[in-house]
Amino acid sequence: MTLPAKRGRMKVGIVEIAARAGVSEATVSRVINRRQGVATKTRDAVEKAMAELGYERPVEGQLVTVITEHVSNPFFADVAERIEAALAPHGLKAVLCPAFPGGVQEREFIASIIDKGIAAVVFLSSSNTVEGADTETYEMLRSRRIPYVGVNGGFADNVPAPVFSTDDALAAELAVDHLHRLGHRAIGMASGPAGNHPADRRVQGFLDAMAKRGSQDAERWVIRQSYTVEGGQAAAHTLLQLGATAIVAASDYMALGAIRGIRRQGFSVPGDVSVVGYDGSMITEFVDPPLTTVRQPADRLALEVGRSVLSLVSNREVPTGELFFDPELVIRSTTGPAPQK
Repeated sequence: MTLPAKRGRMKVGIVEIAARAGVSEATVSRVINRRQGVATKTRDAVEKAMAELGYERPVEGQLVTVITEHVSNPFFADVAERIEAALAPHGLKAVLCPAFPGGVQEREFIASIIDKGIAAVVFLSSSNTVEGADTETYEMLRSRRIPYVGVNGGFADNVPAPVFSTDDALAAELAVDHLHRLGHRAIGMASGPAGNHPADRRVQGFLDAMAKRGSQDAERWVIRQSYTVEGGQAAAHTLLQLGATAIVAASDYMALGAIRGIRRQGFSVPGDVSVVGYDGSMITEFVDPPLTTVRQPADRLALEVGRSVLSLVSNREVPTGELFFDPELVIRSTTGPAPQK
């Protein structure tokens, strides 16, 4: 004799509500998120199904998921905090998700909370920065009519969404121009990995800036590494062997690693080698010596992300494609005149 399975409370989600109400999952999502564009009769049917199935609507304050791999990086933490500040007055709560870009973590996180009343998703230098990233997460969001935006990296061509990015090519131009004016000609770049959109753009900007100033072999001065202190240190080791007197780093963390690597090889900064960072984290003002860096406009990026999200959740149109913001060169103490031979 087979005993009946013990009954537990069934987990109720959008799928079950849609089946009970006889509507699409996207319609249920719109009702849960209190969006416009749903007929009164349809909305009533969904609300009735929710009540019958015992679905608990999320508490006041819809969630905006901010996905990033770089939680420990002060710049990204700052941007996430500013996005939260822009959304909070409008009843939206930002939830930070530390997930590897384009991988299972990202998809699983979205899948696990998609029924909890997500209003929108912000990809903060996540899968939107990865060449050939899996688009399944975006398709999942589109099927539920949950809007999303990207920061610092455009989505694939077939993924229409607004994107807000710092102009990486201009950032490289600012750094190279500054060093060139100081007399440096052996300028190297500690770049992020290939296939990362911001890294690739910074590399291309660096190559263009060097070519414009007469360099014939700028490619050999580009060292690809990870966006870490260790990556910057390793890149600096190689560039010093090539004879570099200046290094343009693709992040402030890489710049700090480069400085450590330079010192460990018995050289000084900026007496022997100058270093320029990228991001503009507040901490760079207080390191020794204070770091010359190209500052990303975190305040303007976050403000536009907030405005875009608010418009999207209110069913207002937002232009798709990528909008670029100008960075700013902040000159401190890690750059100086090229050493005399």
